[in-house]
Amino acid sequence: MLGLVVAESLFERFPNEPEGALSRRLNALVTGQVCAEVAREIGVVPHLRLGKQARDDGAANSDNVLGDVMEALIGVFYLEAGIEPARAFIRKAWDERIDAHATAPKHPKSALQEWAAAHNRRPPEYEIVDRSGPNHAPRFTVKVSVGKLAEASAEGTSKQEAETAAAAALLEKLEK
Repeated sequence: MLGLVVAESLFERFPNEPEGALSRRLNALVTGQVCAEVAREIGVVPHLRLGKQARDDGAANSDNVLGDVMEALIGVFYLEAGIEPARAFIRKAWDERIDAHATAPKHPKSALQEWAAAHNRRPPEYEIVDRSGPNHAPRFTVKVSVGKLAEASAEGTSKQEAETAAAAALLEKLEK
């Protein structure tokens, strides 16, 4: 439901944009992290019912947990109220984010890959250097390197999030 409505909104707002750019916009808007931000903004956290261990582990602040909860809430809203009310909710919650970028954002991993190719360097290599935390609120540390030229590390609540953050950190180093 979320992907459908955001895709509709993007197509309406950017009718002349190429498919690849629309796809980058969509991918940036439907992440677990964005869903978690929306969940926080609409006040979901105080309504979570978590077990003691999950509470103790900070699951109420986990992007993974909140992102999943937001997706579930959208699904329930659709099933209970129908497509139009669900569409209206999603548009209200996501429209400002959709309008925030004049140009399609480039995913940091793609941008790093393109940087390496443009500079005749080896492709970026990602390595998980640490995984900690409970299963419902994991923390990953990932290191990315471009040959022996440079490397950067970052943390995230998923491997993908940590890789993305590491790529962004390395790009920042390389573009200075």
